[in-house]
Amino acid sequence: MARMHSGAKGKSGSTPPASKKSPNWVEYKADEVAEIIVSLANSGMTPSEIGMALRDQYGIPSVKNLTGKNIEKILSENKLGSDIPRDMLNLIKKSVEVQSHMKKNHKDTTAKRGYQLTVSKIRRLTIYYTKKGRLPKGWKYTPESAALLVK
Repeated sequence: MARMHSGAKGKSGSTPPASKKSPNWVEYKADEVAEIIVSLANSGMTPSEIGMALRDQYGIPSVKNLTGKNIEKILSENKLGSDIPRDMLNLIKKSVEVQSHMKKNHKDTTAKRGYQLTVSKIRRLTIYYTKKGRLPKGWKYTPESAALLVK
């Protein structure tokens, strides 16, 4: 027989859910945080680096709880976002690194297999992001364009 719980309890019924609002000790307003994010992005930081800088230097534990938006959404609103999604860009960088390694070490079959798996992930993500509209319809991965993207 299932127990019925009433009130604001967590999923297991033991503890209340975590607060979704910013702590009282955060002294920044939402628009100030957005300005800081834009200035850090203009200095060349990635969204994950911006998040760590906000946490470590500014004492902001969660941008989403404070502003209601994540860092990438704030960057895209200010036209500072990347054309290619961040996870795909990281895979493209990895493929370029493995490709340059394979040029020097042509007998490294393990690296060749890793390269094939990485390219496969990139191609699957390409299909997903073209369906979602985050990549243009005719976008294709090629090793030559990947080398240009990373530079």
